Amino acid sequence: MATDWVGSVVSIDCGATLGVYQGEVSSVDHVSQTISLKHPYHNGVKCPVPEVTFSAMDIKDLKFLDIQNKVNKTSAGKDTATEPSSISTGRHGQTNKTNHSHAITNSSGSISNPRSSNSRGTTQSTPRRSNVRNGGAGGQRSKNDECFGDRTDENLDTDFDFEGNLALFDKAAVFSQIDGASSNSNKLQHHNTQAEQKTQSYRHDENILEGKPVTYRQITVPQHGGKEYCTDTGLVVPSVPYELHKQLLAAAERWGLSLERRLEAVGVCSSQMALTLLGGPNRLTPKNVHQRPTVVLLCGPHVQGAQGISCGRHLANHEVEVILFLPNFVKMQESVTSEVNLFSKTSGKQVSSVKDLPMSPVDLVINCLDCHENPLLKEQSWYQSVADWANKNRAPVLSIDPPVSEQPQSVDAKWTLSLGLPLPLADKDSRVYLCDIGLPKMVYQEVGISYHSPFGCKFVIPLHSV
Repeated sequence: MATDWVGSVVSIDCGATLGVYQGEVSSVDHVSQTISLKHPYHNGVKCPVPEVTFSAMDIKDLKFLDIQNKVNKTSAGKDTATEPSSISTGRHGQTNKTNHSHAITNSSGSISNPRSSNSRGTTQSTPRRSNVRNGGAGGQRSKNDECFGDRTDENLDTDFDFEGNLALFDKAAVFSQIDGASSNSNKLQHHNTQAEQKTQSYRHDENILEGKPVTYRQITVPQHGGKEYCTDTGLVVPSVPYELHKQLLAAAERWGLSLERRLEAVGVCSSQMALTLLGGPNRLTPKNVHQRPTVVLLCGPHVQGAQGISCGRHLANHEVEVILFLPNFVKMQESVTSEVNLFSKTSGKQVSSVKDLPMSPVDLVINCLDCHENPLLKEQSWYQSVADWANKNRAPVLSIDPPVSEQPQSVDAKWTLSLGLPLPLADKDSRVYLCDIGLPKMVYQEVGISYHSPFGCKFVIPLHSV
């Protein structure tokens, strides 16, 4: 009969408009298709009326939270009803489908008698507190019950007995186990020996093959220049006197490495170094057109000057503002004339007077004034005026292929670029770099030099004094 469900705690879903009601079933009218709940809760908040009646047409879903045939009637006189509790479905494998089997509404909206739905026993779990959101002392008490309503451990009220628990520690038994472990030392030693004999693991950048010892002195010269350098990897690079360096370049020309090709190689390597000194990709970007670097080239009428002009041509091709200083001479070398003709096809500017040089500091000054063959150029007036301008301008200076001299350089250079093999330059604050000009190994052997390239994957490398 429908009256068998009187006293059970149910949850009635009346849709989004009316909401969800929970309470104890007080009556079920099969004729009028209504069900009444006493001490109802509406959306978790206690209703102000003692009883609510629902029509079958308004009920969307009905779930039983606490099924009981007999309820303690003495609790009916209290103001607060027993809060609904959920049915535990974990032990018997019941799911939400079991809860839906207790629903007493069918598709036609009539109330039926689901007596068979109670054929399987259910186990009640710990009641879940509903979320009471009404104000007042009752609401605050319910919130406190939600946070602190569970039963706490009574042992927390007593202090921890440290001395008693420490007495439970049997030190004699523990030390006897440690002493007994010493008898297994041979086994442990044997285990460690086997671990040492295991194959060593290597990283991805380590060579698994045992290589030969590294030889850091891979370049030997018949005539030592009196000074040695080393690379970042530790390779020793000896210096050579100018006469041996001159013989090396002459041998390269006999084998087809002409002066023009050497000028091009020096121009490319020196311009790459200059672009790096100017900031590289951080400075030369399409978004930085308004801050193009400015480079001043100081060149003389000789081969060293032609090397500087070649460098300036490559810099101008990379959108660097280049100002070339070259004094007016009635007759110049053919290599200088050809390089000037190529430079004139770029956007660079050529001047022959110190007055035309910028007075404000520039980004870089490249010095190619000095010559190996003619040291008397330093005594000429144009040379001295240009050297004074370079020293007064606060720009850093890169010197390309400077000559060996006992006297200090006229222009203080921050960087020095040597070609092929370094010359024994005087000790100063300038940092020495070495440039690969493409001389084959057999050319070095022709002049008595045992040569292995120290450049690795680069064309310009730094050298450090030993």
